[in-house]
Amino acid sequence: MALKQFLSTKLEQRLSPQQIQLMKLLQVPTMELEQRIKQEIEENPALEEGAEKDEDDFDENEDIDQDETSDEEDFNIDEYLSDDADYKTQVNNTSKDDEEKVIPLSGDQSFQERITVQIHLLDLNDVEFTIAEIIVGNLDESGYLNREMDALVDDLAFSANVVVTEAEIEKILKIIQELDPAGIGARDLRECLLLQINRKQDGNITRYTAKKILEEHFSEFTKKHYQKIIKKLEISDEDLKEAIEEIVKLNPKPGGSMKESRGNYQQIIPDFSITENEGQLQLTINGRNAPELKVSNQYKNMLRTYAEGAKASKSDKEAFTFVRQKLDGAKWFIDAIRQRQNTLFMTMTAIMNYQKAYFLSGDETQLRPMILKDIAEIVEMDISTVSRVANSKYVQTSSGIFSLKYFFSESLSTDSGEEVSTREVKKILSEAIDNEEKRKPLTDEKLASLLKDKGYNIARRTVAKYREQLNIPVARLRKEL
Repeated sequence: MALKQFLSTKLEQRLSPQQIQLMKLLQVPTMELEQRIKQEIEENPALEEGAEKDEDDFDENEDIDQDETSDEEDFNIDEYLSDDADYKTQVNNTSKDDEEKVIPLSGDQSFQERITVQIHLLDLNDVEFTIAEIIVGNLDESGYLNREMDALVDDLAFSANVVVTEAEIEKILKIIQELDPAGIGARDLRECLLLQINRKQDGNITRYTAKKILEEHFSEFTKKHYQKIIKKLEISDEDLKEAIEEIVKLNPKPGGSMKESRGNYQQIIPDFSITENEGQLQLTINGRNAPELKVSNQYKNMLRTYAEGAKASKSDKEAFTFVRQKLDGAKWFIDAIRQRQNTLFMTMTAIMNYQKAYFLSGDETQLRPMILKDIAEIVEMDISTVSRVANSKYVQTSSGIFSLKYFFSESLSTDSGEEVSTREVKKILSEAIDNEEKRKPLTDEKLASLLKDKGYNIARRTVAKYREQLNIPVARLRKEL
Protein backbone atom coordinates (compact mmCIF):
# COMPACT_ATOMS: atom_id res chain seq x y z
CA MET A 1 0.00 0.00 0.00
CA ALA A 2 1.38 3.41 -1.02
CA LEU A 3 1.94 6.09 1.59
CA LYS A 4 -0.26 9.17 1.30
CA GLN A 5 -0.02 12.64 2.76
CA PHE A 6 -3.09 14.55 3.82
CA LEU A 7 -4.03 17.52 6.01
CA SER A 8 -6.47 17.35 8.87
CA THR A 9 -7.65 19.66 11.63
CA LYS A 10 -8.46 18.72 15.18
CA LEU A 11 -9.10 20.48 18.46
CA GLU A 12 -6.82 19.83 21.41
CA GLN A 13 -6.95 21.26 24.91
CA ARG A 14 -3.53 21.73 26.43
CA LEU A 15 -2.64 23.31 29.75
CA SER A 16 -0.38 26.34 29.62
CA PRO A 17 2.72 26.48 31.88
CA GLN A 18 0.84 28.94 34.11
CA GLN A 19 -2.12 26.56 34.49
CA ILE A 20 0.21 23.67 35.32
CA GLN A 21 1.92 25.85 37.92
CA LEU A 22 -1.46 26.72 39.47
CA MET A 23 -2.53 23.06 39.59
CA LYS A 24 0.68 22.17 41.44
CA LEU A 25 0.26 25.05 43.91
CA LEU A 26 -3.33 24.01 44.67
CA GLN A 27 -2.03 20.69 46.02
CA VAL A 28 0.52 22.32 48.33
CA PRO A 29 -0.67 22.57 51.96
CA THR A 30 0.00 25.67 54.06
CA MET A 31 2.95 24.14 55.91
CA GLU A 32 4.79 23.60 52.59
CA LEU A 33 3.76 26.82 50.83
CA GLU A 34 6.41 28.98 52.50
CA GLN A 35 9.16 26.60 51.35
CA ARG A 36 7.73 26.57 47.82
CA ILE A 37 7.72 30.39 47.70
CA LYS A 38 11.29 30.58 49.03
CA GLN A 39 12.37 28.12 46.36
CA GLU A 40 10.81 30.28 43.64
CA ILE A 41 12.47 33.43 45.04
CA GLU A 42 15.86 31.67 44.98
CA GLU A 43 15.35 30.52 41.37
CA ASN A 44 13.92 33.80 40.05
CA PRO A 45 15.77 37.02 41.03
CA ALA A 46 12.92 39.09 39.57
CA LEU A 47 10.65 37.89 42.40
CA GLU A 48 11.06 39.50 45.79
CA GLU A 49 9.52 39.22 49.22
CA GLY A 50 7.99 42.35 50.74
CA ALA A 51 5.53 45.13 50.02
CA GLU A 52 5.87 47.48 47.06
CA LYS A 53 7.28 51.00 47.66
CA ASP A 54 5.77 53.76 45.52
CA GLU A 55 8.94 55.86 45.35
CA ASP A 56 10.73 53.23 43.27
CA ASP A 57 8.03 53.04 40.62
CA PHE A 58 8.50 54.23 37.08
CA ASP A 59 6.20 56.45 35.08
CA GLU A 60 3.99 54.01 33.21
CA ASN A 61 3.15 56.62 30.55
CA GLU A 62 6.76 57.39 29.54
CA ASP A 63 7.10 57.15 25.74
CA ILE A 64 9.17 54.16 24.59
CA ASP A 65 9.55 53.01 21.01
CA GLN A 66 7.99 49.57 20.93
CA ASP A 67 9.58 48.65 17.57
CA GLU A 68 13.03 48.74 19.17
CA THR A 69 12.19 46.20 21.87
CA SER A 70 11.52 43.18 19.68
CA ASP A 71 11.79 42.38 16.02
CA GLU A 72 9.47 39.39 16.08
CA GLU A 73 6.46 40.14 18.28
CA ASP A 74 4.43 42.98 19.72
CA PHE A 75 5.56 43.97 23.14
CA ASN A 76 4.23 46.51 25.61
CA ILE A 77 6.79 47.46 28.22
CA ASP A 78 4.09 49.25 30.24
CA GLU A 79 2.87 45.82 31.35
CA TYR A 80 6.22 45.20 33.01
CA LEU A 81 6.62 48.62 34.57
CA SER A 82 3.08 48.56 35.98
CA ASP A 83 2.51 47.60 39.60
CA ASP A 84 -0.76 45.79 38.87
CA ALA A 85 0.85 42.42 39.62
CA ASP A 86 2.26 43.53 42.96
CA TYR A 87 -0.18 42.68 45.73
CA LYS A 88 -0.39 40.88 49.01
CA THR A 89 -0.49 37.11 48.78
CA GLN A 90 -1.80 36.73 52.32
CA VAL A 91 -4.73 37.92 54.38
CA ASN A 92 -3.79 39.45 57.69
CA ASN A 93 -6.39 37.96 60.00
CA THR A 94 -4.28 38.42 63.11
CA SER A 95 -2.80 41.28 65.06
CA LYS A 96 0.87 41.78 65.89
CA ASP A 97 0.14 40.74 69.45
CA ASP A 98 -1.01 37.27 68.42
CA GLU A 99 1.30 34.42 69.25
CA GLU A 100 3.36 33.27 66.27
CA LYS A 101 3.26 29.49 66.11
CA VAL A 102 6.17 27.69 64.51
CA ILE A 103 6.56 24.10 63.41
CA PRO A 104 8.49 22.18 66.08
CA LEU A 105 11.10 19.82 64.69
CA SER A 106 12.66 17.10 66.76
CA GLY A 107 16.43 17.20 66.99
CA ASP A 108 16.88 14.01 68.99
CA GLN A 109 18.90 10.98 67.91
CA SER A 110 17.30 8.05 66.15
CA PHE A 111 16.96 4.84 68.17
CA GLN A 112 19.64 3.26 65.94
CA GLU A 113 22.08 5.99 66.97
CA ARG A 114 21.26 5.47 70.64
CA ILE A 115 21.85 1.73 70.33
CA THR A 116 25.18 2.41 68.59
CA VAL A 117 26.19 4.56 71.57
CA GLN A 118 25.46 1.61 73.86
CA ILE A 119 27.44 -0.73 71.60
CA HIS A 120 30.51 1.48 71.95
CA LEU A 121 30.38 0.79 75.70
CA LEU A 122 30.58 -2.98 75.18
CA ASP A 123 33.76 -5.01 75.17
CA LEU A 124 33.70 -6.01 71.48
CA ASN A 125 36.57 -6.64 69.08
CA ASP A 126 36.65 -5.06 65.60
CA VAL A 127 34.84 -7.93 63.87
CA GLU A 128 32.13 -8.11 66.54
CA PHE A 129 31.63 -4.36 66.38
CA THR A 130 31.24 -4.53 62.58
CA ILE A 131 28.64 -7.29 62.98
CA ALA A 132 26.77 -5.18 65.53
CA GLU A 133 26.76 -2.17 63.17
CA ILE A 134 25.33 -4.29 60.34
CA ILE A 135 22.60 -5.64 62.61
CA VAL A 136 21.61 -2.19 63.90
CA GLY A 137 21.64 -0.80 60.37
CA ASN A 138 19.11 -3.46 59.33
CA LEU A 139 16.59 -2.75 62.10
CA ASP A 140 13.31 -1.34 60.82
CA GLU A 141 11.47 1.63 62.31
CA SER A 142 9.74 -0.59 64.84
CA GLY A 143 13.04 -2.05 66.03
CA TYR A 144 12.68 -5.46 64.36
CA LEU A 145 15.34 -7.37 62.44
CA ASN A 146 13.55 -8.58 59.33
CA ARG A 147 16.54 -10.10 57.51
CA GLU A 148 17.70 -13.68 57.61
CA MET A 149 21.06 -14.64 59.10
CA ASP A 150 22.44 -15.88 55.77
CA ALA A 151 21.63 -12.52 54.17
CA LEU A 152 23.59 -10.74 56.90
CA VAL A 153 26.51 -13.12 56.32
CA ASP A 154 26.53 -12.04 52.66
CA ASP A 155 26.28 -8.35 53.59
CA LEU A 156 29.31 -8.59 55.84
CA ALA A 157 31.31 -10.46 53.21
CA PHE A 158 30.56 -8.05 50.34
CA SER A 159 30.30 -4.68 52.09
CA ALA A 160 32.78 -5.05 54.97
CA ASN A 161 35.01 -7.89 53.69
CA VAL A 162 34.32 -9.75 56.93
CA VAL A 163 33.75 -13.52 56.78
CA VAL A 164 31.64 -14.82 59.67
CA THR A 165 29.17 -17.61 60.39
CA GLU A 166 25.49 -17.36 61.22
CA ALA A 167 26.26 -18.50 64.77
CA GLU A 168 28.63 -15.56 65.26
CA ILE A 169 25.94 -13.15 64.09
CA GLU A 170 23.40 -14.82 66.36
CA LYS A 171 25.76 -14.31 69.31
CA ILE A 172 26.05 -10.56 68.68
CA LEU A 173 22.30 -10.31 68.10
CA LYS A 174 21.69 -11.76 71.56
CA ILE A 175 23.95 -9.05 73.01
CA ILE A 176 22.04 -6.31 71.16
CA GLN A 177 18.73 -7.73 72.41
CA GLU A 178 19.95 -7.05 75.95
CA LEU A 179 20.29 -3.32 75.23
CA ASP A 180 17.60 -0.67 75.68
CA PRO A 181 14.81 -0.35 74.79
CA ALA A 182 13.71 -3.86 75.74
CA GLY A 183 12.52 -5.90 72.76
CA ILE A 184 14.91 -4.33 70.25
CA GLY A 185 16.39 -6.69 67.66
CA ALA A 186 13.51 -9.18 67.76
CA ARG A 187 12.65 -11.06 64.59
CA ASP A 188 8.92 -11.29 65.20
CA LEU A 189 6.26 -10.07 67.64
CA ARG A 190 6.46 -13.16 69.84
CA GLU A 191 10.21 -12.79 70.34
CA CYS A 192 9.79 -9.05 70.96
CA LEU A 193 7.25 -9.60 73.75
CA LEU A 194 9.27 -12.43 75.26
CA LEU A 195 12.40 -10.27 75.42
CA GLN A 196 10.43 -7.75 77.42
CA ILE A 197 8.58 -10.14 79.73
CA ASN A 198 11.82 -12.02 80.50
CA ARG A 199 13.29 -8.83 81.98
CA LYS A 200 10.30 -8.62 84.31
CA GLN A 201 10.63 -12.10 85.83
CA ASP A 202 10.91 -11.45 89.55
CA GLY A 203 9.05 -14.42 91.00
CA ASN A 204 5.64 -12.87 90.35
CA ILE A 205 3.23 -15.67 89.36
CA THR A 206 1.22 -13.42 87.01
CA ARG A 207 4.30 -12.42 84.99
CA TYR A 208 5.40 -16.06 84.90
CA THR A 209 1.99 -17.05 83.53
CA ALA A 210 2.28 -14.30 80.92
CA LYS A 211 5.65 -15.71 79.89
CA LYS A 212 4.22 -19.25 79.56
CA ILE A 213 1.39 -17.92 77.38
CA LEU A 214 3.85 -16.21 75.03
CA GLU A 215 6.19 -19.22 74.95
CA GLU A 216 3.70 -22.05 74.54
CA HIS A 217 0.31 -20.63 73.56
CA PHE A 218 1.03 -17.55 71.44
CA SER A 219 -1.21 -18.71 68.58
CA GLU A 220 -4.19 -19.23 70.91
CA PHE A 221 -3.47 -15.85 72.53
CA THR A 222 -3.50 -13.93 69.22
CA LYS A 223 -6.73 -15.67 68.18
CA LYS A 224 -8.26 -15.06 71.61
CA HIS A 225 -9.00 -18.73 72.19
CA TYR A 226 -8.96 -18.08 75.92
CA GLN A 227 -10.73 -21.25 77.02
CA LYS A 228 -8.02 -23.38 75.41
CA ILE A 229 -5.33 -21.47 77.33
CA ILE A 230 -7.24 -21.81 80.61
CA LYS A 231 -7.60 -25.55 80.11
CA LYS A 232 -3.98 -26.22 79.11
CA LEU A 233 -2.42 -24.07 81.85
CA GLU A 234 -5.03 -25.09 84.41
CA ILE A 235 -5.63 -21.54 85.58
CA SER A 236 -8.74 -19.52 86.39
CA ASP A 237 -10.41 -16.81 84.33
CA GLU A 238 -9.04 -14.21 86.74
CA ASP A 239 -5.49 -15.59 86.44
CA LEU A 240 -5.69 -15.37 82.65
CA LYS A 241 -7.10 -11.86 82.79
CA GLU A 242 -4.23 -10.64 84.99
CA ALA A 243 -1.64 -12.34 82.76
CA ILE A 244 -3.12 -10.75 79.65
CA GLU A 245 -3.01 -7.34 81.34
CA GLU A 246 0.73 -7.85 81.83
CA ILE A 247 1.17 -8.74 78.15
CA VAL A 248 -0.86 -5.73 76.99
CA LYS A 249 1.54 -3.45 78.92
CA LEU A 250 4.42 -4.61 76.69
CA ASN A 251 5.46 -2.53 73.68
CA PRO A 252 4.98 -4.25 70.29
CA LYS A 253 7.11 -1.56 68.57
CA PRO A 254 10.13 -0.86 70.80
CA GLY A 255 11.85 1.20 68.08
CA GLY A 256 8.89 3.54 67.98
CA SER A 257 8.75 3.73 71.78
CA MET A 258 11.57 6.23 71.73
CA LYS A 259 10.40 9.71 70.99
CA GLU A 260 11.89 10.06 67.57
CA SER A 261 11.98 6.87 65.47
CA ARG A 262 13.69 7.82 62.17
CA GLY A 263 11.97 10.96 61.04
CA ASN A 264 11.24 14.34 62.49
CA TYR A 265 7.72 15.00 63.68
CA GLN A 266 5.88 17.91 62.14
CA GLN A 267 2.87 19.63 63.59
CA ILE A 268 -0.25 19.98 61.42
CA ILE A 269 -0.95 23.60 60.52
CA PRO A 270 -4.57 24.13 59.42
CA ASP A 271 -5.04 25.81 56.06
CA PHE A 272 -8.43 27.23 57.10
CA SER A 273 -10.17 28.30 60.27
CA ILE A 274 -13.95 28.28 60.81
CA THR A 275 -15.42 30.17 63.75
CA GLU A 276 -19.01 30.74 64.84
CA ASN A 277 -20.30 34.17 65.84
CA GLU A 278 -23.95 34.54 66.85
CA GLY A 279 -25.04 31.66 64.66
CA GLN A 280 -22.99 32.79 61.65
CA LEU A 281 -19.94 30.96 60.34
CA GLN A 282 -16.79 32.88 59.46
CA LEU A 283 -14.02 31.45 57.28
CA THR A 284 -10.41 32.63 57.22
CA ILE A 285 -7.38 31.35 55.30
CA ASN A 286 -4.15 30.82 57.17
CA GLY A 287 -1.80 33.28 55.49
CA ARG A 288 1.09 33.20 57.95
CA ASN A 289 3.21 30.99 55.68
CA ALA A 290 2.50 33.03 52.53
CA PRO A 291 4.72 36.14 52.57
CA GLU A 292 3.93 39.22 50.49
CA LEU A 293 5.47 39.11 47.03
CA LYS A 294 6.36 41.74 44.45
CA VAL A 295 8.12 42.05 41.12
CA SER A 296 11.65 43.42 41.54
CA ASN A 297 11.92 47.16 40.79
CA GLN A 298 15.58 46.59 39.94
CA TYR A 299 14.59 44.17 37.19
CA LYS A 300 11.99 46.63 35.90
CA ASN A 301 14.77 49.20 35.61
CA MET A 302 17.01 46.69 33.84
CA LEU A 303 14.22 45.84 31.38
CA ARG A 304 13.80 49.48 30.44
CA THR A 305 17.55 49.94 29.99
CA TYR A 306 17.99 46.85 27.84
CA ALA A 307 14.81 47.59 25.84
CA GLU A 308 16.24 50.93 24.70
CA GLY A 309 19.41 49.28 23.34
CA ALA A 310 18.03 45.89 22.29
CA LYS A 311 18.25 46.61 18.54
CA ALA A 312 21.63 48.29 18.63
CA SER A 313 23.45 45.64 20.65
CA LYS A 314 23.21 41.86 20.40
CA SER A 315 24.30 41.43 24.02
CA ASP A 316 21.65 43.90 25.18
CA LYS A 317 19.03 42.02 23.18
CA GLU A 318 20.00 38.74 24.87
CA ALA A 319 19.99 40.40 28.27
CA PHE A 320 16.61 41.95 27.47
CA THR A 321 15.17 38.51 26.62
CA PHE A 322 16.53 37.03 29.86
CA VAL A 323 15.16 39.85 32.03
CA ARG A 324 11.79 39.69 30.29
CA GLN A 325 11.55 35.93 30.92
CA LYS A 326 12.32 36.40 34.60
CA LEU A 327 9.73 39.17 34.92
CA ASP A 328 7.17 36.97 33.15
CA GLY A 329 7.92 34.17 35.59
CA ALA A 330 7.58 36.47 38.59
CA LYS A 331 4.24 37.89 37.42
CA TRP A 332 2.94 34.39 36.63
CA PHE A 333 3.96 33.05 40.03
CA ILE A 334 2.36 35.94 41.93
CA ASP A 335 -0.81 35.52 39.90
CA ALA A 336 -0.78 31.75 40.56
CA ILE A 337 -0.50 32.36 44.32
CA ARG A 338 -3.42 34.80 44.15
CA GLN A 339 -5.53 32.32 42.15
CA ARG A 340 -4.59 29.58 44.62
CA GLN A 341 -5.83 31.61 47.57
CA ASN A 342 -9.04 32.55 45.74
CA THR A 343 -9.71 28.96 44.67
CA LEU A 344 -9.07 27.64 48.17
CA PHE A 345 -11.36 30.26 49.70
CA MET A 346 -14.20 29.61 47.21
CA THR A 347 -14.00 25.84 47.62
CA MET A 348 -13.82 25.91 51.43
CA THR A 349 -16.70 28.40 51.53
CA ALA A 350 -18.82 25.96 49.51
CA ILE A 351 -17.89 23.08 51.84
CA MET A 352 -18.63 25.21 54.92
CA ASN A 353 -22.07 26.22 53.64
CA TYR A 354 -22.87 22.68 52.51
CA GLN A 355 -22.01 21.28 55.95
CA LYS A 356 -23.27 24.29 57.93
CA ALA A 357 -25.31 22.16 60.35
CA TYR A 358 -22.22 20.19 61.33
CA PHE A 359 -19.95 23.21 61.75
CA LEU A 360 -22.54 24.87 64.00
CA SER A 361 -23.24 21.81 66.15
CA GLY A 362 -20.08 19.68 65.93
CA ASP A 363 -22.35 16.61 65.79
CA GLU A 364 -20.92 14.09 63.33
CA THR A 365 -24.39 12.74 62.55
CA GLN A 366 -25.23 16.17 61.10
CA LEU A 367 -22.79 15.67 58.22
CA ARG A 368 -24.62 15.60 54.90
CA PRO A 369 -23.67 13.19 52.12
CA MET A 370 -21.18 15.11 49.98
CA ILE A 371 -18.99 14.11 47.05
CA LEU A 372 -16.47 16.10 45.00
CA LYS A 373 -19.03 16.62 42.25
CA ASP A 374 -21.41 18.43 44.63
CA ILE A 375 -18.78 21.07 45.47
CA ALA A 376 -17.48 21.25 41.90
CA GLU A 377 -20.96 22.19 40.67
CA ILE A 378 -21.33 24.91 43.33
CA VAL A 379 -17.99 26.61 42.60
CA GLU A 380 -18.28 25.85 38.85
CA MET A 381 -14.88 24.19 38.67
CA ASP A 382 -13.62 20.84 37.49
CA ILE A 383 -13.82 17.89 39.91
CA SER A 384 -10.05 17.45 39.63
CA THR A 385 -9.55 21.03 40.87
CA VAL A 386 -11.73 20.40 43.93
CA SER A 387 -9.83 17.18 44.54
CA ARG A 388 -6.52 19.07 44.52
CA VAL A 389 -7.89 21.60 47.01
CA ALA A 390 -9.11 18.84 49.35
CA ASN A 391 -5.83 16.94 49.15
CA SER A 392 -3.59 17.38 52.23
CA LYS A 393 -5.56 20.40 53.50
CA TYR A 394 -6.85 20.83 57.06
CA VAL A 395 -9.42 23.09 58.71
CA GLN A 396 -9.55 24.27 62.33
CA THR A 397 -13.08 24.07 63.79
CA SER A 398 -14.58 24.34 67.25
CA SER A 399 -14.47 20.52 67.37
CA GLY A 400 -10.80 20.23 66.41
CA ILE A 401 -8.63 20.04 63.31
CA PHE A 402 -9.92 17.89 60.44
CA SER A 403 -8.74 16.92 56.98
CA LEU A 404 -11.02 18.28 54.24
CA LYS A 405 -11.48 14.71 53.02
CA TYR A 406 -13.20 14.00 56.33
CA PHE A 407 -16.27 15.94 55.18
CA PHE A 408 -16.75 13.94 51.97
CA SER A 409 -18.85 10.77 52.11
CA GLU A 410 -21.26 8.73 50.03
CA SER A 411 -24.98 8.63 50.71
CA LEU A 412 -27.50 5.88 51.42
CA SER A 413 -31.25 5.83 51.89
CA THR A 414 -33.15 4.95 55.06
CA ASP A 415 -36.41 3.03 55.11
CA SER A 416 -38.21 6.38 55.09
CA GLY A 417 -36.39 7.42 51.90
CA GLU A 418 -34.18 10.00 53.61
CA GLU A 419 -30.66 10.46 52.22
CA VAL A 420 -28.04 10.16 54.96
CA SER A 421 -24.25 10.14 55.01
CA THR A 422 -22.38 6.86 55.37
CA ARG A 423 -20.43 8.66 58.10
CA GLU A 424 -23.58 8.77 60.18
CA VAL A 425 -23.90 4.99 59.86
CA LYS A 426 -20.23 4.53 60.80
CA LYS A 427 -20.78 6.71 63.85
CA ILE A 428 -23.66 4.48 64.98
CA LEU A 429 -21.55 1.36 64.35
CA SER A 430 -18.65 2.79 66.35
CA GLU A 431 -20.87 3.71 69.29
CA ALA A 432 -22.57 0.29 69.26
CA ILE A 433 -19.20 -1.47 69.39
CA ASP A 434 -17.92 0.85 72.12
CA ASN A 435 -20.95 0.00 74.28
CA GLU A 436 -21.08 -3.75 73.54
CA GLU A 437 -20.58 -6.45 76.16
CA LYS A 438 -16.89 -7.27 75.71
CA ARG A 439 -17.37 -10.88 76.84
CA LYS A 440 -19.82 -11.33 73.95
CA PRO A 441 -18.98 -8.80 71.21
CA LEU A 442 -21.55 -8.03 68.52
CA THR A 443 -21.07 -9.97 65.29
CA ASP A 444 -21.51 -8.30 61.89
CA GLU A 445 -24.91 -9.99 61.59
CA LYS A 446 -26.05 -8.51 64.91
CA LEU A 447 -24.70 -5.09 63.94
CA ALA A 448 -26.63 -5.25 60.67
CA SER A 449 -29.77 -6.18 62.62
CA LEU A 450 -29.20 -3.27 65.01
CA LEU A 451 -28.89 -0.84 62.08
CA LYS A 452 -32.02 -2.28 60.49
CA ASP A 453 -33.95 -1.59 63.70
CA LYS A 454 -32.82 2.04 63.41
CA GLY A 455 -34.06 2.27 59.82
CA TYR A 456 -30.80 1.57 57.96
CA ASN A 457 -31.31 -1.46 55.76
CA ILE A 458 -27.67 -2.49 55.21
CA ALA A 459 -26.32 -5.91 54.26
CA ARG A 460 -23.88 -7.76 56.53
CA ARG A 461 -21.02 -7.45 54.00
CA THR A 462 -21.54 -3.66 53.92
CA VAL A 463 -21.37 -3.58 57.72
CA ALA A 464 -18.11 -5.54 57.52
CA LYS A 465 -16.73 -3.03 54.99
CA TYR A 466 -17.61 -0.04 57.21
CA ARG A 467 -16.15 -1.82 60.26
CA GLU A 468 -12.87 -2.42 58.42
CA GLN A 469 -12.76 1.22 57.31
CA LEU A 470 -13.04 2.16 60.99
CA ASN A 471 -10.10 -0.20 61.74
CA ILE A 472 -12.28 -2.26 64.09
CA PRO A 473 -11.45 -6.00 64.24
CA VAL A 474 -14.01 -8.79 63.97
CA ALA A 475 -16.08 -9.78 67.01
CA ARG A 476 -13.80 -12.69 68.00
CA LEU A 477 -10.76 -10.41 68.25
CA ARG A 478 -12.66 -7.83 70.29
CA LYS A 479 -13.48 -10.36 72.98
CA GLU A 480 -12.25 -9.58 76.48
CA LEU A 481 -12.41 -11.50 79.74
